Amino acid sequence: MTLAPTAARPFGAVLTAMVTPMTPSGDLDLEAAVTVAKRLVDDGNDGLVLSGTTGESPTTHAPEKADLVRAVVDAVGDRAFVVAGAGSNDTAHAVRMAEQAAEAGAHGLLVVSPYYSRPTQEGLYRHFVTVADATDLPVMLYDVPGRTGVRIAASTYERIARHPRVVATKDATADVAAAAGLRAATGLAWYSGDDGLLLPFLSVGGAGIVSVSAHVVAGAFAEVVRRWDAGDTAGALEAFLPTLPVIAALNGAGAQAVMAKAALELLGVLGNRELRLPNVAATEDDVARVRDALVTAGYLNDGVRAGATTLP
Repeated sequence: MTLAPTAARPFGAVLTAMVTPMTPSGDLDLEAAVTVAKRLVDDGNDGLVLSGTTGESPTTHAPEKADLVRAVVDAVGDRAFVVAGAGSNDTAHAVRMAEQAAEAGAHGLLVVSPYYSRPTQEGLYRHFVTVADATDLPVMLYDVPGRTGVRIAASTYERIARHPRVVATKDATADVAAAAGLRAATGLAWYSGDDGLLLPFLSVGGAGIVSVSAHVVAGAFAEVVRRWDAGDTAGALEAFLPTLPVIAALNGAGAQAVMAKAALELLGVLGNRELRLPNVAATEDDVARVRDALVTAGYLNDGVRAGATTLP
């Protein structure tokens, strides 16, 4: 692992919310998934999050999710944390996903707030406890009110943090000030769920990032964390700035799975950019924008993979 796990970083520092490759006919492509996983770990990821939103979890089925975990654990499980999504607005369904992920060999779980149904804070708390009780795996919560319609309240965080297996959260609220207080109050490891906020989260004691852009810039993000840990804050910013075009291209339209697959196809990691409905593959205009960002950031040279931007 690029950055060894600690109590403050139970899943490492840099994790990618990994895409789920598909064949042109729409089947799960496990061979391609292994290729992506190996590439991501080689490039600097400490962990991979499978079957999250970027992994098209709403459109993949239980046997597929389990097969994906097994394949990725077999490929990189000795070098990286493999965290499986166990997110649903049906608590019983989330429990089944957690149990299946544990049986398939996952090292941890990502448990998002139940989406669309907008439960009360008591409902949120009971949901998280029920899923965390279902296995012996460590749990990372996921607070993303822009997608779920509900935010985890401070009082709920303080209650759920007492659970022995709830050890971290992925925070996609963009509220850095709140994160500072909540991290201190709960003792949870706090991971940025917004690529552009890696440095602000580190500045308030954050553990690292669960990222879409790390499909491309994991090595740069790992360097940001190393420099920050060494007290070189100016150097951390210097390492972060070249990633901005990639962050904008892969996240700006809000279609992260679409743009991440387009980037991986351009880099020659994937042979296609297929998704399952309701997502559709990136258009040629989308691909052109992603290509421009990769060239600007130094990851493509005239359409050919150039490798990561060289850092001084």
